[in-house]
Amino acid sequence: MPPFENGTPETPDTIHKAIIFENVSLSFDGPPVLDGVSFELKRGETKIVFGIAGSGKSTMLKLCLGLLKPDSGHIYVLGHDITTMSEEELFDLRSKVGIVFQESALFDSLNVRDNVAFRLMEEHLPESEVESRVRESLSFVELEDSINKFPAELSGGMRRRVGIARAIITHPEVLLYDSPTGGLDPITSTTIVELIMKQRDVYKTSALLVSHRLQDGFVLATHSFDPSTKHMKPVEGALARDVRTSFMILREGKVIFEGTAQELGTVEDPYIKNYIS
Repeated sequence: MPPFENGTPETPDTIHKAIIFENVSLSFDGPPVLDGVSFELKRGETKIVFGIAGSGKSTMLKLCLGLLKPDSGHIYVLGHDITTMSEEELFDLRSKVGIVFQESALFDSLNVRDNVAFRLMEEHLPESEVESRVRESLSFVELEDSINKFPAELSGGMRRRVGIARAIITHPEVLLYDSPTGGLDPITSTTIVELIMKQRDVYKTSALLVSHRLQDGFVLATHSFDPSTKHMKPVEGALARDVRTSFMILREGKVIFEGTAQELGTVEDPYIKNYIS
Protein backbone atom coordinates (compact mmCIF):
# COMPACT_ATOMS: atom_id res chain seq x y z
CA MET A 1 0.00 0.00 0.00
CA PRO A 2 1.31 3.50 -0.74
CA PRO A 3 2.38 5.54 2.31
CA PHE A 4 0.88 8.90 3.25
CA GLU A 5 3.01 11.96 2.66
CA ASN A 6 4.11 11.87 6.28
CA GLY A 7 5.27 8.27 5.93
CA THR A 8 2.48 6.63 7.93
CA PRO A 9 1.33 3.44 6.18
CA GLU A 10 -2.33 2.88 5.46
CA THR A 11 -4.10 0.01 7.18
CA PRO A 12 -7.70 -1.21 6.79
CA ASP A 13 -8.58 0.29 10.19
CA THR A 14 -7.16 3.75 9.50
CA ILE A 15 -8.75 3.91 6.03
CA HIS A 16 -12.25 2.91 7.09
CA LYS A 17 -12.48 4.93 10.31
CA ALA A 18 -12.86 8.70 10.46
CA ILE A 19 -11.03 9.11 13.78
CA ILE A 20 -9.02 6.68 15.87
CA PHE A 21 -7.50 7.39 19.29
CA GLU A 22 -4.94 4.78 20.38
CA ASN A 23 -3.99 4.97 24.07
CA VAL A 24 -3.81 8.79 24.02
CA SER A 25 -2.57 10.59 27.13
CA LEU A 26 -2.05 14.31 27.76
CA SER A 27 -1.12 16.29 30.85
CA PHE A 28 -0.40 19.94 31.46
CA ASP A 29 0.87 20.86 34.92
CA GLY A 30 -1.26 18.51 36.97
CA PRO A 31 -3.17 15.23 36.74
CA PRO A 32 -3.71 13.80 33.22
CA VAL A 33 -6.39 15.55 31.19
CA LEU A 34 -6.64 12.39 29.06
CA ASP A 35 -5.30 9.13 30.42
CA GLY A 36 -4.91 6.25 27.97
CA VAL A 37 -7.97 7.11 25.88
CA SER A 38 -8.83 4.76 23.00
CA PHE A 39 -11.89 4.87 20.74
CA GLU A 40 -12.95 4.80 17.09
CA LEU A 41 -15.36 6.97 15.10
CA LYS A 42 -16.67 5.08 12.09
CA ARG A 43 -17.26 6.82 8.77
CA GLY A 44 -20.79 8.24 8.77
CA GLU A 45 -21.18 7.81 12.52
CA THR A 46 -22.01 10.48 15.10
CA LYS A 47 -20.38 9.86 18.49
CA ILE A 48 -21.65 11.95 21.39
CA VAL A 49 -19.15 12.58 24.19
CA PHE A 50 -20.43 13.27 27.70
CA GLY A 51 -18.65 14.04 30.96
CA ILE A 52 -18.50 16.64 33.69
CA ALA A 53 -16.46 19.82 33.25
CA GLY A 54 -12.75 19.06 33.19
CA SER A 55 -13.12 15.47 32.02
CA GLY A 56 -11.19 16.14 28.78
CA LYS A 57 -13.99 16.54 26.22
CA SER A 58 -12.95 19.81 24.57
CA THR A 59 -9.27 18.84 24.78
CA MET A 60 -10.15 15.82 22.66
CA LEU A 61 -11.47 18.08 19.89
CA LYS A 62 -8.29 20.19 19.92
CA LEU A 63 -6.25 17.00 19.61
CA CYS A 64 -8.34 15.96 16.58
CA LEU A 65 -7.36 19.20 14.85
CA GLY A 66 -3.70 18.87 15.75
CA LEU A 67 -3.88 22.05 17.85
CA LEU A 68 -2.46 20.02 20.73
CA LYS A 69 -0.06 17.07 20.62
CA PRO A 70 -0.52 14.13 22.99
CA ASP A 71 2.22 13.13 25.39
CA SER A 72 1.81 9.54 24.19
CA GLY A 73 -0.38 7.48 21.90
CA HIS A 74 -1.52 8.00 18.31
CA ILE A 75 -4.43 9.85 16.71
CA TYR A 76 -5.60 9.02 13.19
CA VAL A 77 -7.89 11.43 11.32
CA LEU A 78 -9.14 10.26 7.92
CA GLY A 79 -6.32 7.74 7.80
CA HIS A 80 -3.50 10.11 8.74
CA ASP A 81 -1.50 9.77 11.95
CA ILE A 82 -1.70 13.44 12.90
CA THR A 83 0.73 12.98 15.81
CA THR A 84 3.55 12.74 13.25
CA MET A 85 2.37 15.40 10.79
CA SER A 86 3.95 18.81 10.17
CA GLU A 87 1.92 22.00 10.53
CA GLU A 88 1.78 22.33 6.73
CA GLU A 89 0.37 18.81 6.38
CA LEU A 90 -2.14 19.52 9.17
CA PHE A 91 -3.29 22.66 7.39
CA ASP A 92 -4.26 20.60 4.34
CA LEU A 93 -6.03 17.99 6.48
CA ARG A 94 -8.00 20.62 8.40
CA SER A 95 -9.74 21.60 5.16
CA LYS A 96 -11.56 18.25 5.46
CA VAL A 97 -12.61 18.87 9.07
CA GLY A 98 -15.24 21.39 10.17
CA ILE A 99 -15.74 22.63 13.74
CA VAL A 100 -18.74 24.28 15.38
CA PHE A 101 -17.85 26.23 18.52
CA GLN A 102 -20.24 26.72 21.44
CA GLU A 103 -19.97 30.50 21.18
CA SER A 104 -20.04 30.42 17.33
CA ALA A 105 -16.75 32.43 17.19
CA LEU A 106 -18.04 34.68 14.42
CA PHE A 107 -16.13 37.74 13.25
CA ASP A 108 -18.18 40.70 14.50
CA SER A 109 -16.84 43.00 11.77
CA LEU A 110 -18.01 40.69 8.95
CA ASN A 111 -21.55 40.09 7.80
CA VAL A 112 -23.07 36.62 7.64
CA ARG A 113 -22.06 36.13 4.03
CA ASP A 114 -18.38 36.89 4.69
CA ASN A 115 -18.30 34.89 7.92
CA VAL A 116 -19.57 31.81 6.12
CA ALA A 117 -17.31 32.41 3.11
CA PHE A 118 -14.17 33.06 5.14
CA ARG A 119 -12.40 29.72 4.54
CA LEU A 120 -13.25 29.75 0.83
CA MET A 121 -11.93 33.29 0.43
CA GLU A 122 -8.69 32.22 2.14
CA GLU A 123 -8.38 29.56 -0.56
CA HIS A 124 -8.96 32.20 -3.27
CA LEU A 125 -11.84 30.36 -4.91
CA PRO A 126 -13.64 32.11 -7.80
CA GLU A 127 -16.23 34.58 -6.57
CA SER A 128 -19.05 32.81 -8.38
CA GLU A 129 -18.26 29.52 -6.61
CA VAL A 130 -17.97 31.25 -3.24
CA GLU A 131 -21.36 32.90 -3.71
CA SER A 132 -23.01 29.63 -4.75
CA ARG A 133 -21.62 27.66 -1.81
CA VAL A 134 -22.44 30.38 0.72
CA ARG A 135 -26.06 30.34 -0.39
CA GLU A 136 -26.08 26.53 -0.37
CA SER A 137 -24.81 26.46 3.23
CA LEU A 138 -27.17 29.18 4.42
CA SER A 139 -30.08 27.40 2.74
CA PHE A 140 -29.12 24.23 4.65
CA VAL A 141 -29.44 26.08 7.98
CA GLU A 142 -32.45 28.10 6.72
CA LEU A 143 -30.80 31.51 7.04
CA GLU A 144 -30.64 32.77 3.45
CA ASP A 145 -32.61 35.88 4.39
CA SER A 146 -29.91 36.87 6.91
CA ILE A 147 -27.00 36.86 4.45
CA ASN A 148 -26.30 40.62 4.81
CA LYS A 149 -26.81 40.88 8.57
CA PHE A 150 -24.00 41.25 11.09
CA PRO A 151 -23.54 38.97 14.12
CA ALA A 152 -24.79 41.68 16.50
CA GLU A 153 -28.14 41.58 14.70
CA LEU A 154 -28.60 37.83 15.23
CA SER A 155 -30.05 35.84 18.11
CA GLY A 156 -27.91 33.24 19.87
CA GLY A 157 -29.55 30.43 17.91
CA MET A 158 -29.04 32.20 14.60
CA ARG A 159 -25.37 32.77 15.41
CA ARG A 160 -24.99 29.07 16.13
CA ARG A 161 -26.65 28.22 12.79
CA VAL A 162 -24.24 30.56 10.98
CA GLY A 163 -21.44 28.69 12.73
CA ILE A 164 -22.78 25.42 11.32
CA ALA A 165 -23.05 26.94 7.83
CA ARG A 166 -19.41 28.07 8.05
CA ALA A 167 -18.32 24.60 9.21
CA ILE A 168 -20.05 22.73 6.38
CA ILE A 169 -19.21 25.06 3.50
CA THR A 170 -16.04 23.11 2.67
CA HIS A 171 -18.07 19.87 2.50
CA PRO A 172 -15.99 18.34 5.33
CA GLU A 173 -15.64 14.62 5.85
CA VAL A 174 -15.61 15.09 9.64
CA LEU A 175 -17.45 17.59 11.84
CA LEU A 176 -16.47 18.46 15.41
CA TYR A 177 -19.16 20.02 17.58
CA ASP A 178 -18.20 21.70 20.86
CA SER A 179 -21.40 21.93 22.96
CA PRO A 180 -23.46 23.19 19.99
CA THR A 181 -26.64 23.68 22.07
CA GLY A 182 -24.96 25.06 25.18
CA GLY A 183 -26.70 28.16 26.56
CA LEU A 184 -29.67 27.93 24.17
CA ASP A 185 -33.35 27.67 25.08
CA PRO A 186 -35.09 24.31 24.49
CA ILE A 187 -36.84 25.33 21.26
CA THR A 188 -33.66 26.73 19.70
CA SER A 189 -31.71 23.69 20.91
CA THR A 190 -34.16 21.45 19.06
CA THR A 191 -33.51 23.43 15.87
CA ILE A 192 -29.75 22.91 16.22
CA VAL A 193 -30.19 19.18 16.95
CA GLU A 194 -32.32 18.87 13.81
CA LEU A 195 -29.56 20.47 11.75
CA ILE A 196 -26.96 18.09 13.20
CA MET A 197 -29.28 15.18 12.41
CA LYS A 198 -29.86 16.51 8.89
CA GLN A 199 -26.11 16.68 8.26
CA ARG A 200 -25.71 13.13 9.57
CA ASP A 201 -28.57 11.62 7.56
CA VAL A 202 -28.37 13.61 4.31
CA TYR A 203 -24.60 13.93 3.87
CA LYS A 204 -23.48 10.97 6.04
CA THR A 205 -20.84 13.16 7.66
CA SER A 206 -18.80 11.63 10.48
CA ALA A 207 -19.13 13.70 13.65
CA LEU A 208 -17.68 13.91 17.15
CA LEU A 209 -20.08 15.90 19.33
CA VAL A 210 -19.21 17.12 22.83
CA SER A 211 -22.28 17.90 24.92
CA HIS A 212 -23.56 18.42 28.46
CA ARG A 213 -27.15 17.81 27.39
CA LEU A 214 -28.14 14.16 27.62
CA GLN A 215 -31.49 14.86 26.00
CA ASP A 216 -29.78 16.05 22.80
CA GLY A 217 -27.87 12.78 22.57
CA PHE A 218 -30.93 10.61 23.10
CA VAL A 219 -32.91 12.59 20.50
CA LEU A 220 -30.13 12.04 17.96
CA ALA A 221 -30.00 8.34 18.83
CA THR A 222 -33.75 7.78 18.53
CA HIS A 223 -34.73 10.04 15.61
CA SER A 224 -33.85 10.49 11.95
CA PHE A 225 -34.29 13.39 9.54
CA ASP A 226 -37.35 13.09 7.30
CA PRO A 227 -36.71 14.88 3.96
CA SER A 228 -40.44 14.93 3.16
CA THR A 229 -41.34 17.01 6.23
CA LYS A 230 -37.89 18.56 6.75
CA HIS A 231 -38.15 17.62 10.41
CA MET A 232 -37.02 14.74 12.56
CA LYS A 233 -39.11 11.65 13.21
CA PRO A 234 -38.73 8.88 15.83
CA VAL A 235 -37.31 5.51 14.83
CA GLU A 236 -37.75 2.22 16.66
CA GLY A 237 -36.67 -1.40 16.50
CA ALA A 238 -34.53 -2.43 13.56
CA LEU A 239 -34.63 1.10 12.09
CA ALA A 240 -32.85 2.45 15.15
CA ARG A 241 -29.69 0.65 14.04
CA ASP A 242 -29.59 2.86 10.94
CA VAL A 243 -29.31 6.05 13.00
CA ARG A 244 -25.50 5.59 13.33
CA THR A 245 -25.22 7.33 16.70
CA SER A 246 -23.22 6.13 19.69
CA PHE A 247 -22.23 7.45 23.12
CA MET A 248 -19.01 7.85 25.06
CA ILE A 249 -18.61 9.03 28.66
CA LEU A 250 -15.37 10.41 30.09
CA ARG A 251 -14.44 10.58 33.76
CA GLU A 252 -11.16 12.03 34.99
CA GLY A 253 -9.61 11.64 31.55
CA LYS A 254 -10.64 8.02 31.03
CA VAL A 255 -13.35 6.42 28.89
CA ILE A 256 -15.78 4.73 31.30
CA PHE A 257 -18.50 3.91 28.75
CA GLU A 258 -18.75 3.51 24.98
CA GLY A 259 -21.79 2.05 23.25
CA THR A 260 -25.33 2.54 21.99
CA ALA A 261 -28.28 4.29 23.60
CA GLN A 262 -29.78 0.90 24.40
CA GLU A 263 -26.56 -0.23 26.12
CA LEU A 264 -26.33 3.02 28.05
CA GLY A 265 -29.88 2.51 29.30
CA THR A 266 -29.01 -0.87 30.83
CA VAL A 267 -25.63 -0.03 32.39
CA GLU A 268 -25.18 -0.99 36.04
CA ASP A 269 -22.21 1.22 36.94
CA PRO A 270 -23.37 3.47 39.86
CA TYR A 271 -21.52 6.57 38.63
CA ILE A 272 -22.98 6.27 35.11
CA LYS A 273 -26.48 5.53 36.40
CA ASN A 274 -26.31 8.64 38.59
CA TYR A 275 -24.91 10.72 35.71
CA ILE A 276 -27.66 9.83 33.25
CA SER A 277 -30.42 10.17 35.84
